[in-house]
Amino acid sequence: MESLHRAVGFLAIAAGSLLLAVHFYSSARPTALIPTTALGVLLLILSLLLAYAGARKSFQNASLFVSLCLTVSVLWCGYGVIQILAGQGVLLPGTADLRNAVVPGLAAFSLGLLLIGLVGFLQKEVPLATIASAISLACAHEIAAFYDADFGSSATACNYMLVCFVGGYVGLGRCLFFLSHEKIVLPGTDLAKKEASSRQGPASGKGSNELTAFGLILNMLSASVLGCRLLGVTDDLFVGQVPWLWAGGIYQLGACVFSYRALDALAATFLGFTSLLKFGEGYSLLILLWVPEEPSFPLPFSVAFAVLLVILALFISIDSLADGFYLLFYVALCISLACSPRGFLEGGPQGVAVAIFVASALLALPHLYNGKARVKIPRGEGVLKAFLSRLHVCKLQEGNDLHIPYLGYSKYADSEVLGYACSVLASFAITVAVKPNSPLATTVLPWVVAAGGLLKLLCGSVAFSRGKTLESCAFILYGFMWIIWGIARYGGLYGATRGFQLAVGIVSLMLFNAFLVLCTLFLSLSWFIYSLTFELILISFLLDVIGATSTGYDVAVTIIFGLVSFYCFLAALVNCTFNSPQLPIGRPIVRLSGFSGGSTKCLHLPARKASSVKQVAEIMKKGGVCGIPTDTVYVLAAACNHPDAVEKAFNTKHQAQDRPMSLWISSLKQLELAKHLFSPVLWDFMAAAWPSPISLVIPRGEWVDYLGMKDSAKYVGTPQSVAIRIPDCSVTTHLIDLVGPITVTSANPTGEADTTHHNQVYAKLGDKVDAVLCDGPSPENIASTVVDCTKIESGHIGFFRVGLVPKSQVLQILEQVQRRYLPGCTNNPLGLEGKEEQQTLSRASLSDDVHVQENSPTSYTNKAFHIDEQN
Repeated sequence: MESLHRAVGFLAIAAGSLLLAVHFYSSARPTALIPTTALGVLLLILSLLLAYAGARKSFQNASLFVSLCLTVSVLWCGYGVIQILAGQGVLLPGTADLRNAVVPGLAAFSLGLLLIGLVGFLQKEVPLATIASAISLACAHEIAAFYDADFGSSATACNYMLVCFVGGYVGLGRCLFFLSHEKIVLPGTDLAKKEASSRQGPASGKGSNELTAFGLILNMLSASVLGCRLLGVTDDLFVGQVPWLWAGGIYQLGACVFSYRALDALAATFLGFTSLLKFGEGYSLLILLWVPEEPSFPLPFSVAFAVLLVILALFISIDSLADGFYLLFYVALCISLACSPRGFLEGGPQGVAVAIFVASALLALPHLYNGKARVKIPRGEGVLKAFLSRLHVCKLQEGNDLHIPYLGYSKYADSEVLGYACSVLASFAITVAVKPNSPLATTVLPWVVAAGGLLKLLCGSVAFSRGKTLESCAFILYGFMWIIWGIARYGGLYGATRGFQLAVGIVSLMLFNAFLVLCTLFLSLSWFIYSLTFELILISFLLDVIGATSTGYDVAVTIIFGLVSFYCFLAALVNCTFNSPQLPIGRPIVRLSGFSGGSTKCLHLPARKASSVKQVAEIMKKGGVCGIPTDTVYVLAAACNHPDAVEKAFNTKHQAQDRPMSLWISSLKQLELAKHLFSPVLWDFMAAAWPSPISLVIPRGEWVDYLGMKDSAKYVGTPQSVAIRIPDCSVTTHLIDLVGPITVTSANPTGEADTTHHNQVYAKLGDKVDAVLCDGPSPENIASTVVDCTKIESGHIGFFRVGLVPKSQVLQILEQVQRRYLPGCTNNPLGLEGKEEQQTLSRASLSDDVHVQENSPTSYTNKAFHIDEQN
């Protein structure tokens, strides 16, 4: 599958290069072979394929390939949109407008791809390096053709043809390698060797982020648009350059998501910040079409942005001094924006953009090279961390990730830092007075919609994946509010005729937020104040809609909300980095007994880590009770050789006296010492039926004493029988291998529904158990099949419950086992020789003669056996 994903990337690059080669070869013709609009649409489609290939190969030890695919994807995305604009007459071919639109992007990608090609040659990735270098030269030749008509487009077309041949050859080799099951290898590709080294190579370690270099190349793109204007490479800033800026912003949001996926929250926050700047730059150029006057830039927003970037730079410097120093260039950009009333259209920000372009290129080189290099280019990693480790007042968190999953396993780092920062930016942006007759003239809309809206939705989705349901709902609600309000208010879409409808919508949002405020009483003091002050923001919006607002109140509540958000931002950043000192966020204002609310000391450990399973096993060996996942729903488990733990697990259920616990083992070897106490038919039936979601109710006997339960054995099964099974779950069986036989009961208070997610176990019983082994949603929501095997020797079985495994399958297993005891069977365990005995067993073994007892006398009728193990 890895070969197939690489094939998609190389073939997409080859297809796009063929299109561009044909386009440039036919550029001298009176009529182009490929219409400009069609070329743009095809490049957009291919850019999506490249983005897919790059995203699928992320975190698979293929940083250069990922950077190449994503960089070319952005190149063709922006270039394709510009071609569509040219085809629709917005940009006229052969004019200065088309040159001014295309050149900044080509200049940035020419250098970015040259860096990828250089590193590729150094790391002996020859096909990849050849492709990157050829596309880089093609971009450079196209730039030269814009300024010198005699240069022609043949050199550009030749470079793209080279890319087409190399990409097609490698892509075809990857396809053959995949389809032939690694048997066909084209000469010169060494695919088998590379696949083996890729599988055996070191995995991405903690803190590694393959998309950092790609993010730096995107920063080069936006800086090139502004820097080319200052250096005179382009004549003006205008709408034709917006595709580069917004394509970079969109891809940087994607890189932000994948950075959270790489558990690199600091890099994700910075990528979110820089994507905001790209959207703002594009907006500043786009509104020139509708606003005759040049836009003005909000001063409070620039100051707040600079403060946030300074703080973020300090924390990033803990891991890398070079990366932290790089952020200071963006601090300088925000300061220059604060000093420039016209924002990005003045020379100050453009001068800083030139410095950002150079700094991004210099920093991208070590990020690209250090991915696989044994001798790495130093970036000051760990220098500040080593200094802080010597201080007793600022002790860093050690041994755990900076962003431990809130409730068990999560693929993403915590996004609250970015969420709070977006609230700061959006709130300080709306403190600026906007002209009622020309709201677009003030650059507020992108900060409200992009910062307060789009990024808030992103943070809400990440918070939901980490089990933070309430925080997720708040971020998503606030995101929708900022988007709707920002477009309506600062887009000039409402007036006297639409004020009533908008007021109704704001009142609805106020009611939703009031419910969130009540919910945050059970979360923390900081979240309560955060949501409460946002209610004041909604009130100010409502007053503005009905025309009853005052400037003082509007500014006051936004500043209060901004300061509260800033404190939450700082607290989230500090508390996830340092053990001490920590900024307090406050305990829940209201606490209900019986609900842990995530505040207990119950451990929540990801089941996908072997170390977590080992840790839970050690807890159970010491007499602990833990919630664990199974092949059906979650259960509470206790080690059989700890009678106190068995009794504790039983009492956790509340009024569970008529609900005996079940017994689980990982293999029949754990009962080997007591094998002589089981009938051969029952033993073989257990061996054939397990592992599976089939619980067998078997006669109670002396074999129970071998498990070490002592007096607590009364809580397991009934005086006549015991339910036992081997679960069909690798995590559970591995845990039982480490602990030994365990007793289980469903992980829910008696009378409540089964728990199908570790969050439910944590919420219902988190204050009564020692740990929860978290594995997300249960694979099945159906209980196990419970079979009565107390009379299996006579051929009689019953069904207490038909669950996940159908009755017919259980009967088929029984029939297969009983066939071993038919006359003439060489493996006759009983050694039956008497004719009468053989006939008796033969009659009992036939499936048509098996007596299936539904609710047999040993089950619910006499209340002798009520199995509580719901899975």
